[in-house]
Amino acid sequence: MSSIKKKTSNFFVWIIMLLLIAGLGGFGVSNFGGATTAIATVGEAEVSVDDYYRALQQDLRGYQAQIGQPLPLSQAIQFGIDQNVRARLITGAALDNETLRLGLSVGDDRVRREVLANTAFQGIDGKFDRAGYSQSLNRAGVSEAEYEDSIRVETARSVLQGAIQNGVKAPDAMTTAFLDFTLERRDFTWIRLDQNNLTEVVPEPTDAQLQTFYEANADSFTEPQKKRLNYIWVTPEMIVDDIEVPEADLVEEYNKRLSEYLKPERRLVERLIFPNAENIAAAKSRLDAGTVTFEELVVERGLTLLDVDLGDQSIQDLENAGDAIFALDAPGVIGPIDTGFGPALFRMNGIIAATETTLDEVRAQLQSELALDRARRQINAGISDIDDLLAGGASLQEVADETDLQLAQIDWAEGDSDGIANYSAFRDAAAAVNDGDYAEMLELDDGGIFALELSETIAPVLNPMDSVMSDVITGWEAEEIEQRLTAMADGLLARLVEGEDIATLGVDTIQQVGTLRDDVVEGTPVGFVETVFKMQKGAAQIIDGNEVVFVVRLADVQKPDTENPDLPEITTNLQAAISQALSDDIFAAFNGAVQSEVGVSINSAAVNAVHSQFPQ
Repeated sequence: MSSIKKKTSNFFVWIIMLLLIAGLGGFGVSNFGGATTAIATVGEAEVSVDDYYRALQQDLRGYQAQIGQPLPLSQAIQFGIDQNVRARLITGAALDNETLRLGLSVGDDRVRREVLANTAFQGIDGKFDRAGYSQSLNRAGVSEAEYEDSIRVETARSVLQGAIQNGVKAPDAMTTAFLDFTLERRDFTWIRLDQNNLTEVVPEPTDAQLQTFYEANADSFTEPQKKRLNYIWVTPEMIVDDIEVPEADLVEEYNKRLSEYLKPERRLVERLIFPNAENIAAAKSRLDAGTVTFEELVVERGLTLLDVDLGDQSIQDLENAGDAIFALDAPGVIGPIDTGFGPALFRMNGIIAATETTLDEVRAQLQSELALDRARRQINAGISDIDDLLAGGASLQEVADETDLQLAQIDWAEGDSDGIANYSAFRDAAAAVNDGDYAEMLELDDGGIFALELSETIAPVLNPMDSVMSDVITGWEAEEIEQRLTAMADGLLARLVEGEDIATLGVDTIQQVGTLRDDVVEGTPVGFVETVFKMQKGAAQIIDGNEVVFVVRLADVQKPDTENPDLPEITTNLQAAISQALSDDIFAAFNGAVQSEVGVSINSAAVNAVHSQFPQ
C-alpha cells in the first residue's frame, strides 16, 4: 500500500531508471508472447505483464541488495515475494477501477505541474527540458501520452485513497485504554529464595534416588533419532587459497571503486527554500540583523531541520551554490542563491576534508574479495557437470575423487547446527531427505554447494546411566533444591494469606515502586513483570525461576503518572499510531470490498510467462 502513496513523479522516475539501467528499452508485451497483456484484472482495470515484470524485478533487486547475493525466482517465490508484488498491484488496480466507476480524474494543469516538477526532466539549469523529456520517454519505450495518462491514473489513485484514509482520528476511549495499559504502574515487594536460604545442606543422593530420577526423566538422557548422512561439499573458503588474482585485476577493481577510495572535500549543508525574492530578502535582512535565527526561519516555513538537511555535499552536488559554499572557511549562512526550486538560503555546518585510500592500503581486502568471488564463480560453473555425474550414477565418493568437493559424514538430528549443519540449506535438506532419494547439488548461502544422501536412520537411544551419571546427579540436586525452596515459599505464602506483613517474614525483601509493564526487574526471570501485572491488588503469589523461587506481594495498582513530562508526547504519538492503524484497516476493508464486488481474475499463464524471464 505504501507504493500507492508515492508521488506520481517518483513512481515513473524509478520505472524510467529501471528500464535504462537494465537495458530494457522497448521491452513490451511481445516478449511474453501472443496477445498476453495482463496478469490480472480487477473489474475493468488491468495489471499489465510489463508492470508486473518491472515491480517484481524492483523487489528482487531490493531484496538482493539486503542479502548481498543474487536471489533466484524459485527462492523468491518461497519467500512470498511474488505474491506480495501481485497483491500490491491488484490493490492499485482496484483503486483504478473505482476511480473509473466514480469518474474521478485530474485536469491538464495538475498533469503539467507533475511533469514540470519531475527532476528527471530538468536540465542543468534546473528548468524543465522539453527535448530531454521526449528523449527520456522515448528511450524507455513510453510515449508522452502514455506517461501523462499514467500521471492521471496515479494522481486519481492518490486522491481516492486520501479520501478514504485521511481524517481518521483515534477515539479518546481507545487512546485512554491504550495509555492505561501501557503506562499503568505496579508497586510490589518480592523475595528471592535460592540455595543460600536453605537451613539444611542437601544430602548426597542415594543410588535408589538417582535411579528413580533417571527413570522419571529418561527423555532428558535419551539421544534423539538421528540421520546418518553422507555428503559432499565445497565452499569458496575451502578453495580460496588456490585462487590467484593478477595484479592487473586488482588495479582494475581499485579503479572501479575510486569513488569509494577518493573522497573529495565535502560540506555539511542545510537549504531553506523561499517562494520568491521578496520573502527571502526580508528573511535574510532579519537574519543579518540578528532578530531571528536560521532555526526560527525554518520553523516559520513550516519545516523542521530534518526537512532542510542536505547532508554532506560535494561542490558538484551543490551545483550553482557550490562555489559560494565552498568559499566559506567556517560555518555560516549565505544566500539568496537561485535553485531549481526557488531562491534559497544555505547554512554550512561543517567541513569534511578530502580523503584518499591507496591501492596498497586496500590490496589485501581486494585480493580477498576478488579471490572469493572467483571461487564462487568457479564453484557455480561446475554445478552442471557435477549434476551430470550424479545423474549418470556416480557415487558421492566418485564425485569427490574427480572434483574439489570433499566427502564427509554426519549423524544429524533436529536442532543440530555444528559443522555443515550451521547452514540452513543443509538443515532443510537433511530434514527432508528420505531413504533412496536421489542426491542432487544444492547451494549454500555463502556460494558453496553440497549434495547429501541418507545412509541410515539411527533410532533414539537411552544413554546408560553410568555414561550420564554427572548429569543425573546435577539434575537430582536441582530438583531437590527447588522442591525445598518451593516448600519454604509455600510456608511464607501461607503466612501472607493469614495477613502477616511481608516485611516481618524474616527474609530479605525488595520493594519495587512505579514499575511499568515493559520494565525489566534485575535478578528476576523472563515473564516475571508480566506475571505481576496479572495479579490483583493485595494478592501474593509464588513465581518459579528454575532453581530460584520468588514470593511476590502486589501492594498497589497505579494509573499513568499525570505529572510525567513525556505524557503529552507519548499521548500524541499513540494517537497517531492508532489513527494510522485504523486508517490502514479502513483502507484494507474498502479495498477488499471493491475486489469482492467486481471480482479479481488472475491469468496464471501470463504470470508464468513473466516468471520465465527471471533466473530460476
